[in-house]
Amino acid sequence: MKIAMFSNSYLPHVGGVARAVKTMEDACRKQGHVVRVIAPAFDGAEPSPNVLRVPAIQHFNGSDFPLQLPVPNLIREFIKDFSPDIIHSHHPFLLGDSALREARKMRVPIVFTHHTLYERYTHYVPLDSPALKRVAIQLATDYCNLCDQIIAPSESIARLLREREVVTPIAVIPTGIDVALYASGDGKRFREMADIPPDAKVIGHVGRLAEEKNLTFLTKAVASCLRDDSNAVFLIVGDGEDREAMLAILNESASNHQIRAVGTKTGTDLADAYAAMDWFVFASQSETQGLVLAEAMASGKPVIAIDGPGVREIIKDEENGLLLSGHATIRDFSTALNCIVHDPELTRYCSEHARQAAAAYSADLCAQSLLDCYAQLIASHTPPSPANLKPWDQFLTGIHTEWDLLREKMSAASAAVIQTSAIKNSLD
Repeated sequence: MKIAMFSNSYLPHVGGVARAVKTMEDACRKQGHVVRVIAPAFDGAEPSPNVLRVPAIQHFNGSDFPLQLPVPNLIREFIKDFSPDIIHSHHPFLLGDSALREARKMRVPIVFTHHTLYERYTHYVPLDSPALKRVAIQLATDYCNLCDQIIAPSESIARLLREREVVTPIAVIPTGIDVALYASGDGKRFREMADIPPDAKVIGHVGRLAEEKNLTFLTKAVASCLRDDSNAVFLIVGDGEDREAMLAILNESASNHQIRAVGTKTGTDLADAYAAMDWFVFASQSETQGLVLAEAMASGKPVIAIDGPGVREIIKDEENGLLLSGHATIRDFSTALNCIVHDPELTRYCSEHARQAAAAYSADLCAQSLLDCYAQLIASHTPPSPANLKPWDQFLTGIHTEWDLLREKMSAASAAVIQTSAIKNSLD
């Protein structure tokens, strides 16, 4: 198969969607398929014949996200030359719109993965407000209904989309991870590099250090544990705008030797970081699929987390970690963390079951499910070839597509002031 993937976020950007797209791309290519990626230009990106970099404004609104500029002819020529069998969109706007246009023009099916609860990321956009959150929900819902197939990374998201009246077929397919990589990390090497004592009790976290990750809650809970146990260390892997706020909270309760903020890590360095941890903590409730949870569990780390979408599917309380109520307090989280930190038997039991649970998130297994979905769509999608269409037919297709996209935007805008079915439903 020839697969074109459109994503507003792609390496070297550090984030769940960027890593998910790269994982899918590599797994599909590993199984003999041809993949091309259309993504925004990004500072430090290496040129690749497999990736079309679209001009973009860097660090939009002070974030680490690039904002794609409109260059339809550049994308058109790239896709026309590639002639994909299927197009996979990873966002419902910007390059997502381009993906829909190209799929309609090429007469190929379009798949959309609903990676993100967009209403929980509107603080990256100027003039954030409850109205803007409603717009984000409606925009994503209407985009789903313009596509041929939706991929939900977890059952929580599939259920939410159905409640929001998405009528396009939905398949639940996790992104997948390189299980072997995360199972083979060298924790001793990383501890030596980070100056962490061999006998330290290492509590770890990996991810973008951003507002939507509920990091103030998490940091305060971990700080309490550090205060109670001088041998405990908090290992923070990642970077972002919340980094300094986290360190300020920790410095009020812990000594310098208990805090290790090592920045962003990838590849074997990231696998080593997971291996250096004893437990993994997570408090985000904005996930659709917690990839870092699967990565930590592949490394054999029990996870202490708050119930939420993408979390409840993988964490089983007192089996591979501890899953707290979505309404848990900082004290509740700290108490649970202290409990497992001082219970070697529970830690060992959860560690064994964590590895078993992570095996289901193997990139190869997940990619095969995705490829099977692609194949079924292609087999059932038999419109006339673009080469056999008259110019008038192609013109009408373009007009119809633009009208659909305009209606989508108008529907989203109206949701700012009118209650719709989609915005009545949200995840706990």
